Amino acid sequence: MKVEIDSFSGYRIYPSKGKLFVRGDSKVFRFASSKNASLFLQKQNPRKHAWTQVYRRMHKKGITEEVAKKRSRRTVKHQRGIVGADLAAIAAKRNQTAAVRSQQRLAAITKAKTEKKEKESKKAKGSRPATTTTAPKVSKQQMKGGKGGR
Repeated sequence: MKVEIDSFSGYRIYPSKGKLFVRGDSKVFRFASSKNASLFLQKQNPRKHAWTQVYRRMHKKGITEEVAKKRSRRTVKHQRGIVGADLAAIAAKRNQTAAVRSQQRLAAITKAKTEKKEKESKKAKGSRPATTTTAPKVSKQQMKGGKGGR
């Protein structure tokens, strides 16, 4: 027993049932009912009719049994060290309290200030009075021998 498929709806057509329509270019269309034939001849789109197989396939209806849900992989978080700090140092900083952190910050600030004062004091001791030159100012262009201030 050969079962045909409806050209419009996608339903099965059993032997001795339905209509056959042959277009001018010799293309054969089979319809299960006059409703399908009428809608086809009106140039209706079967994707717009909710009862057709094409619509159901397009809108993923009635295929839940066939396709099992895909398993998704859970993302696993890894902790790694970064440049300038290994993982242990990062973990130690994270576990520090705010008070300890503020103390370290104050210590670093005072250390930087003392270093800056020492540098300035050395600079003041080792500096000589600036020598002034009375030579006329010459531009780079004049030094090269090009056109300058004539």
